Amino acid sequence: MGGDPVTIYDISLPISERLTVWPGDPRVTLTQDAHLDRGDPYTLTRLAMSAHAGTHVDAPVHFVPGGAGIDQLDLDLLIGPARVVDVRDCEALTAEVLERLSIPAGTRRLLFRTRNSERWARGAWEFDPGFVAILSDGARWLVERGVRLVGVDGLSVAPFGDDAPTHRILLEAGVIAVEGLNLDGIEPGIYRLICLPLPIVGSDGAPARAVLIRDPS
Repeated sequence: MGGDPVTIYDISLPISERLTVWPGDPRVTLTQDAHLDRGDPYTLTRLAMSAHAGTHVDAPVHFVPGGAGIDQLDLDLLIGPARVVDVRDCEALTAEVLERLSIPAGTRRLLFRTRNSERWARGAWEFDPGFVAILSDGARWLVERGVRLVGVDGLSVAPFGDDAPTHRILLEAGVIAVEGLNLDGIEPGIYRLICLPLPIVGSDGAPARAVLIRDPS
């Protein structure tokens, strides 16, 4: 009864002390202030990390003066149909590349599976400055076509060493940027995305648990 179950794909990076972080950002540290094995009445873990570590969502205030904080983002954009596209053969997401993808008009949420995910799959946790990202002309292309949420499998939507232009184009237009996804094994197509960042008041970003759901029907 009830038909076949839906399939849920966890596309979040696991949080541990080996997690890749942006150069200069604090590394993830986990400290157990109390532990049952030490005779304490409970186990209690202290977590210290950047708001932009692992799978996370950027808020406008990250690059836009006076922009909204993470707790002010529209949850309607963070939950709903999302299109996954496979661009593993691309070195950068330019306007020309995006135009060739024939993305249907009206696409609101767009996730890019690049070769970045292959690194997560094989446990290559060292930072790769050559990760695939969205160039500024690609960001303008997305804004002009009404995309409202962009997800990438690198630690940033923008290329290393030139992160401001892409971020500003997207965030000033109200496009939500989800970074640090793991899309290894995710086939192109339409899924239901649920991506909920922690509501840290006024923050420029927050860690998120992101999943894709595919209905067998």
